[in-house]
Amino acid sequence: MWLLQLPSTLSTPFLNGNNGVALTRLSKPTSTLSLSQPQSLPSIKAMKTMEGKVVCATNDKTVSVEVTRLAPHPKYKKRIRMKKKYQAHDPENVFKVGDVVQLCKIRPISKNKTFLAVPAPARNSGKANNSSGDLDIPLQSEQEEQPQTQA
Repeated sequence: MWLLQLPSTLSTPFLNGNNGVALTRLSKPTSTLSLSQPQSLPSIKAMKTMEGKVVCATNDKTVSVEVTRLAPHPKYKKRIRMKKKYQAHDPENVFKVGDVVQLCKIRPISKNKTFLAVPAPARNSGKANNSSGDLDIPLQSEQEEQPQTQA
């Protein structure tokens, strides 16, 4: 067969960056970089959690969550909203329609359920102490009538 007819050494400058060094077919390329990582680094989490809004909670122990994300349009490069629905496990049936939840990846529970719905942490809205949106300026009707002195 044709594999037996190849020479035992290959010499080409394009193999593994070795400039003209002959390599045998069974030799492994060596590198000066060490591939071992320090043990002090934390493990990489492969799946990030997603956040979405509950759109259906009629099934027992299951909620349907709609996740909205921004993605560039393939042709026009404008950022558009893309929505996708996921089935998530809700063991105590605590979530209602309109709740904001976080989806965490878990082992498959059924054909479509591979996420667990957990309450989403509260977002910082950036407003300082005024959650009602007031400016703390009294209305004209609320201001006390002060006698105006003419000079």
